[in-house]
Amino acid sequence: MEKGILIAGLGPGALEAVPAGLVVELSRADRVFLRTARHPVVPWLEQQGLRFETFDHFYEQRATFDEVYRGITAAITKAAQHGLVAYVVPGHPLVAEEATGLILDQARKAGLETRVLSAMSFLDVLFTALGLDPTEGLLVADALQPEKYSPVSSVGLVLTQVHNRMVAGEVKIRLMAHYPDEHPVWVVKAAGVPELEQIKEVPLYAVDRLNWLDHLTSVYVPPIGPGAGAFSLEPLVGIMAVLRGKGGCPWDREQSHESIGRYMIEETYEVLDAVERQNMYSLCEELGDLLLQIVFHAQLAREKGHFDLNDVIKTVCDKMIYRHPHVFGGEKVRDADEVLVNWEKLKYREKKGKGKSCLTGVPRNLPALLRADRVQEKAARVGFDWPDFRGALDKLDEELAELREVLPEQNPGRSREELGDLLFAVVNVARLLKIDAEEALRLTVDRFTRRFALVEEKCRLSERKPGEVSLSEMDEWWEAAKKLEKS
Repeated sequence: MEKGILIAGLGPGALEAVPAGLVVELSRADRVFLRTARHPVVPWLEQQGLRFETFDHFYEQRATFDEVYRGITAAITKAAQHGLVAYVVPGHPLVAEEATGLILDQARKAGLETRVLSAMSFLDVLFTALGLDPTEGLLVADALQPEKYSPVSSVGLVLTQVHNRMVAGEVKIRLMAHYPDEHPVWVVKAAGVPELEQIKEVPLYAVDRLNWLDHLTSVYVPPIGPGAGAFSLEPLVGIMAVLRGKGGCPWDREQSHESIGRYMIEETYEVLDAVERQNMYSLCEELGDLLLQIVFHAQLAREKGHFDLNDVIKTVCDKMIYRHPHVFGGEKVRDADEVLVNWEKLKYREKKGKGKSCLTGVPRNLPALLRADRVQEKAARVGFDWPDFRGALDKLDEELAELREVLPEQNPGRSREELGDLLFAVVNVARLLKIDAEEALRLTVDRFTRRFALVEEKCRLSERKPGEVSLSEMDEWWEAAKKLEKS
């Protein structure tokens, strides 16, 4: 190689782990660059008479790590145009070394020859020091770039470059959103370097209290119990964060709570449709689509600093425990009806002093029949209800009479008001008969649709359009369709 780039690793820090022949390889290069001189092996390289330059000043001059790595890439590829250049990094050159990937990519585009000289990775000695088997599941991430990883509590996590207490504090805050505060973690400094190695187990909340952290420090976070979180929401949260992040999906990045609101409604109805069809495969898929909408809203809120999915889950968990004292406390209930009554009392107690009605929680954008049912149900739980359906039936007759009374006035506003009262009374009768008014009307519309399709088929067979057939003839076909359906 007369021109090109040699990328080499120094190993984790012990002299015995330095690759054989490394000094000979580096001495053949026209220029040698170290990503950093902060490594236990560097003084030994100097003793061997090796001359080199470092990029440590880039870390002081550049605003972000991305700028540092891109600056290193530009400097290495430029130097390689004039001779053989060696780029040397701690550990293995392909493990947790973002600049290596950028250099290889740029060299390929520039037609430069490259060679990678392997070395022992810091992970190798870390596995030995902690007795870890990475085949059981392990994530490795850079603590200095938190936006590029999302913890998955079902597998172990290694965070590199936890080089001071400030970084450790940021790690702690991020991880405490996914793990208990007391979750044990291992802090490892200079693994495999006998005179420098330190290993300490501490609770997560104390990870930033150690005063010996440096550039050779990593943190290992064990999984939460055997198999815990195997079906965690975290991968989905991570996907949504990527879609919304820099370089993500343009459509997802443009959305807001308001713009995606309608999709929540659509997905909910698709779930209900799958339930009605008793299609479990479809139900599984539709529940996933509905869950995606929840994660989407949580991500939007997280970006604004309002809350995240962990807050959503904690809030509903706390609420469910509080509202089920007969399960999680010592309270006794006779039946399901008493559970519902207690539920409303507890909700009212939660909102006490906030000036809110017990009906406040019923969304205005529910379908009108469903909203009427929910409003009546909540009022009933605090004692405002008919003793049985008979009183509601009498009220239905009363509302129908009032509608008949106002119709001759030809006042649209009054007619609409009385018709609304009539529909509300119908929902009341349905509720007291334990019939879902929304479902009852939907089934009736389905039935009408099927029967009218048969009427249209009769029209087609008679080579006429529905408008060309008399009402009496269509009515005969309608009655025939009813009999056919019942048979």
